[in-house]
Amino acid sequence: MSRPKILLTRRWPSAVEAVLAERFDATFNTDDLPMSPDAIAEALRTHDAVLPTVSDKLPASVFEGEIRAKVLGNFGVGYNHIDIAAAKAKGIAVTNTPGVLTDCTADIAMLLLLSVARRGGEGERQIRAGEWKGWCPTHMIGSKVTGKTVGIIGFGRIGKAFAQRCHFGFGMDVVFYNRSTVDAAEAARYGARQLATVEEVLAASDFVSLHCPGGVENRHLMNASRFAAMKPGAYLINTARGDVVDEAALIAALEKGVIRGAGLDVYEAEPQVPEKLRAMENVVLLPHLGSATEETRNAMGMKVVDNITAFFEGREPPDRVA
Repeated sequence: MSRPKILLTRRWPSAVEAVLAERFDATFNTDDLPMSPDAIAEALRTHDAVLPTVSDKLPASVFEGEIRAKVLGNFGVGYNHIDIAAAKAKGIAVTNTPGVLTDCTADIAMLLLLSVARRGGEGERQIRAGEWKGWCPTHMIGSKVTGKTVGIIGFGRIGKAFAQRCHFGFGMDVVFYNRSTVDAAEAARYGARQLATVEEVLAASDFVSLHCPGGVENRHLMNASRFAAMKPGAYLINTARGDVVDEAALIAALEKGVIRGAGLDVYEAEPQVPEKLRAMENVVLLPHLGSATEETRNAMGMKVVDNITAFFEGREPPDRVA
């Protein structure tokens, strides 16, 4: 019996690619260049499975016409880049990679919080440019982190891990908003308490960190009115999805001093980042590094291997989302 024919839209860790090559008739993107929607549509017509990443775009148009593929093994926990309804209409299963990237993404959120509060990126740029004139009492004054209040929007795995770091690592008071009610005893395990609305969290917090899904429901959750609801001098941290933040409204809030700074790992139109954001010293910008550790990326890849292996063996994929 022939092996299922699969295609990877980008290069994956070599150890994972080796397993895929052993189990499947695998086509790799050796140039590691982003595939266009038209190229992905062609892959869906010619392969049994396509393995996209969170940076690929799979709108409804890629699922039009005759489709051979029966499963999408997504490399990433988020799947708002895939038109799930269109995939389901074609009978295509969709899987993701939850759990394994929790700690590393929470670490990046903490890195952004510390970097923007203590002006770490700005300070490093000053030294690299040879502009540091030496220590003095008024040089590059930032914001204290220990003991401050952090507000978390979305209290899933990553939100909880971030709360744990903030409360037990830095003695921060943690409040959060979540669509569903979290048991108070469960929240207390992470030193956190739930508030009823996003606005209540924004008003109480010195730092606001986003850990909610992207997609239509949360598009521009952080908009002009929500920035206005934040504490004066507060900071925004986003390691969730770029479309959760209205970048034009964020730029305006930073320019007008409505908020003090921002730390971002994701963007609305990746890899494009607005020039105005890139020019701001009070913004820390990372190139979507949330899960970028050797251990995590290997674990994500092996999750996909497990999912599509189960699918082609007639078992239920462990991380099926559609």
